[in-house]
Amino acid sequence: MNRQEKADRIGAILDDLYPETPVPLDHVDPYTLLVAVALSAQTTDKKVNQVTPALFAAADTPEKMAALDPDQILSLIREIGLAPTKARNLWTAANQILDAGGEVIPDWDFLESLAGVGHKTASVVMSQAFGVPAFAVDTHIHRLAARWGLSNGTTVERTERDLKAVFDQDTWNARHLQIIFFGREYCPALRHDLSTCQICGWAATKKRVREESAR
Repeated sequence: MNRQEKADRIGAILDDLYPETPVPLDHVDPYTLLVAVALSAQTTDKKVNQVTPALFAAADTPEKMAALDPDQILSLIREIGLAPTKARNLWTAANQILDAGGEVIPDWDFLESLAGVGHKTASVVMSQAFGVPAFAVDTHIHRLAARWGLSNGTTVERTERDLKAVFDQDTWNARHLQIIFFGREYCPALRHDLSTCQICGWAATKKRVREESAR
């Protein structure tokens, strides 16, 4: 089975398991999604969703976020990993957005120029807030793409290119969420029996099975 055949079969399984792909981070518009995704780095979505109600009650627009100071923002997100850095970045990004006209716009260069916003965060905002085809690769996706033999990339950028090559563009926005959901529900990083997994059981190479069973 070649890589494309694997991707087609995996896609069919994921479509069956997850016909709906709600964004797991609570938000109401592109700006609040941008903030939530930026906060989610090295932090669970669950924890972000616990913190953002108070944050958004105080600052759910760039204007309101910029009106706070970084210490005030920090007091609202203290439970989040890397909170001091993220607080400074949220304040700086809010001011950058205001300087650019006050709106979060669907432009790659604009989004990736914002403090604390990398390509993955920009990809989520482009795909989920604006419907622009994008394949946001997080640690779950990077791990599963390698486990399933869809990519041997050592970087998320290479994994993103490989996945875009085997999945149709019109599936990207749902597919990246489906893979995340599957990783969380069925395909954990540790103590996972690949032989019984409904995708790893046939997609993982014998070499990969040996490597993971030896851990």
